[in-house]
Amino acid sequence: MNHFVYAMPQGRLTIVASETALTNIYFGVKELDMPFAPSKITNDAATQLQEYFAKKRTSFDLPIQLKGTPFQLEVWNALRDIPYGQTRTYAQIAETAGRPNAFRAVGSANNRNPLPIVVPCHRVVGSDGDLVGYAYGLKLKRFLLELEGVDVDGLKRR
Repeated sequence: MNHFVYAMPQGRLTIVASETALTNIYFGVKELDMPFAPSKITNDAATQLQEYFAKKRTSFDLPIQLKGTPFQLEVWNALRDIPYGQTRTYAQIAETAGRPNAFRAVGSANNRNPLPIVVPCHRVVGSDGDLVGYAYGLKLKRFLLELEGVDVDGLKRR
């Protein structure tokens, strides 16, 4: 495992990888007990994230390794199916994950998502279109959705 910090338009990202896959992305500088060195995987992730922020990439082609409970993995896989520039509600993700009444648990899984942006938990909104619950703050969630062309204010009128 290794990590490196990269500058992005919205600040720094700490990107973590094993020898074979991307494992974590943190907004900001994260002090971790592992080697501080770039690798092919962290560099590839940084390049693809920079392309995303420059509106030149709508999906990611990176080896990823997700660790979580079976339900969290179901949620995170469902998030990966939300197309760029679209949103889903917590209830819709709960339905997709096979537990239609577990929308609060979906929010909890989103909050523990180890790969924000790559696993696009920012694309999940409240049933009424409200921007609710984002581990890195609603300002950043709005920025990411607007970057993707989502009319955030129009979500409430759907």
